[in-house]
Amino acid sequence: MDPNAKAAVPAFSNETGGGAPPSPPLARREAVETVVHGDRRVDHYGWLRHKENPEVIAYLEAENAYTDAILGPSEPFQETLYQEMLGRILQTDLSVPYRLRGYLYFTCTEEGKQYPVHCRRVDSGGSLDEILLDLNRLAEGHSFLGLGACEVSNDNQLLAYALDTTGFRQYTLRIKNLWNGRDFPEAIERVTSAAWAADNRTLFYTVEDATTKRSHRIYRHLAGSAEADTLIYEETDERFRIEIERTRSGAFLLLVILSHTTSEVRFLPAAQPYGEFRVIAAREADHEYYVDHHPNPLTRENRGFRPDDTGGYFFVRTNSGGRTFRLVCAPVRKPQRGSWREVVPNRPEVMLAGIDVFRSHIVLTEREGGLPYLRIVDLSAEAPDALAASQRIEFREPAYSAALGSNPEFDATFVRYQYESFVTPRSVFDYGVRTRESVLLKEQPVLGGYDSAQYVSERLHAAAEDGMRVPISLVYRRDTPLDGSAPLLLYGYGSYGHSIAVTFSSNRVSLLDRGVIYAVAHIRGGGELGKPWHDAGRLRHKRNTFTDFIAAAEHLIAARRTASQNLVIEGGSAGGLLMGAVVNMRPELFRLVINHVPFVDVLNTMLDASLPLTVGEYEEWGDPRIAKDYFYMKSYCPYTNLAAKAYPTMLVKTGLNDSQVMYWEPAKYVAKLRALKTDTNRLLLKTNMGAGHGGASGRYDFLREIALDYAFLLTELGIRA
Repeated sequence: MDPNAKAAVPAFSNETGGGAPPSPPLARREAVETVVHGDRRVDHYGWLRHKENPEVIAYLEAENAYTDAILGPSEPFQETLYQEMLGRILQTDLSVPYRLRGYLYFTCTEEGKQYPVHCRRVDSGGSLDEILLDLNRLAEGHSFLGLGACEVSNDNQLLAYALDTTGFRQYTLRIKNLWNGRDFPEAIERVTSAAWAADNRTLFYTVEDATTKRSHRIYRHLAGSAEADTLIYEETDERFRIEIERTRSGAFLLLVILSHTTSEVRFLPAAQPYGEFRVIAAREADHEYYVDHHPNPLTRENRGFRPDDTGGYFFVRTNSGGRTFRLVCAPVRKPQRGSWREVVPNRPEVMLAGIDVFRSHIVLTEREGGLPYLRIVDLSAEAPDALAASQRIEFREPAYSAALGSNPEFDATFVRYQYESFVTPRSVFDYGVRTRESVLLKEQPVLGGYDSAQYVSERLHAAAEDGMRVPISLVYRRDTPLDGSAPLLLYGYGSYGHSIAVTFSSNRVSLLDRGVIYAVAHIRGGGELGKPWHDAGRLRHKRNTFTDFIAAAEHLIAARRTASQNLVIEGGSAGGLLMGAVVNMRPELFRLVINHVPFVDVLNTMLDASLPLTVGEYEEWGDPRIAKDYFYMKSYCPYTNLAAKAYPTMLVKTGLNDSQVMYWEPAKYVAKLRALKTDTNRLLLKTNMGAGHGGASGRYDFLREIALDYAFLLTELGIRA
């Protein structure tokens, strides 16, 4: 069908009589048949993907109008919740500054303004604050603003920064002269990463393909030059994307080429911007490795280092010795795999999730038993091996999040890290490598009399279908009844090896104080228990993700934390696929679903290689051109498996400019579900017409989106006070 042609029938109808409640829009049906591997499928709502068709926008606006009408009575409650949440936030605030090349860098927020201001001051007494980027000013005239690359040159004079003003994650790079505050004339489109060379004029940057949004080319640019930039490298394998970064030591630029399962790193001395990138280890299928640099880490022969190695050593985190990774090193002069010497062996029960190299120490980010840890290896310690020379920072709560903070200085003698939990607000610490003590720099204030002692955090485990133990983190007010009567909001994701962090939210207090328990199911497909946990929930093991979530829900009911009539579930993006799959499998188990930007049209999207990111995703979901992969995906695809039966109440949210999960997936899903479902439960679609995958970008706008979600959830559960 010509997407610009006038339809023979209305795109939708929502006629209602007199004072009756509004009727939902019913999207018109237009059958499009496809046959793949001999399997015939008919899609009646494919026309919704034609964004340029006025019918499509009219339909989305009609759905928004219907949602607004249904939620209209809750607007005073939304305002109450908004003011509650706003009242807990210190609106005018400063971040903890970090040091870099003689300056202190920090952000500040001001009451009434949507975005932070990025600032710095000279690291000495009495200096004035210098504004690097005022995102509020840059957002003027735009409904959305996102900051991408933000890199200062070695001499502190130039700032390369990239902005997205649509939500489509399409960034335009500018270069700002920090001495006079003026931008250079060049504006470079579709930039995904950037790094300065040591000459303070040469900038390397990567760009994405205009159609697939795959980051695939790297260019060399001279600041202020009008000459055409030099193409340095182009990645032609559609499974791979590229990034450019600079080592913390400042000595090297790293070109990282990676897919979901394989990586390759090339390096270039930062002082030689016109040299050639060299490969550290040629890519091999299913071999992932990631690199950092030290100019001369140790002289102890029994640890594999020599003091006379020119250029120092690369530290390499590699899965060559096991799926949970190990740490090796190699001299820069000969970095190939034959020269690798083991520093930290593979430990099957401990995932080595990251390495950060400093002059006096290395920080290992580890995951064990589903929880994160930070291990500090003192490079000067007299010990037989790296683990013996290390100290793990211990945390005492049953569930928490711990991660490195801003640590750009190679010569730092401390490690800055962030810690938080469901009951402890985000806190910034400096850990002394020699003293082995943590010093609290700031705990994020929570206004309005928040008392962490009034809340309880727990870690439970559910038994999956195959007996695997699935961790569940949860939090509730101490006076919440644990007799099965409490409502519970269960969140899940379970894809890409991404670990759902146990983080604090002052907004969530509005739920907890109304007796709602909040829980996260750390299901397979995520990374909470390392790479094997991810492997067990991807490709033809994907159904484990869904059955794990169902097992978690059933365990919470059996443990009398809730009951199915009070169980709310929430997810987004690939977690939205999870929501769609589990309600197809067990709709009676859940009372309510909140689904953000959901990846629900799996088969149609994965069959269309022209869509952004599709080919690279084959390593996560499978390749539907292969019959076994196709039929496995078909078995769980939420859109494909919608049926004529009763479903829970649902709120589905999307963004018109979403570049990760196109708006039409949730739009098609809602249209088809509305035509099929046999219940009278509410089904609402809300499209943010000026945002993308992450929703609203301004902090006040985003808070209003949360207030809408909470008001919907609480109203449906019959809770106000």
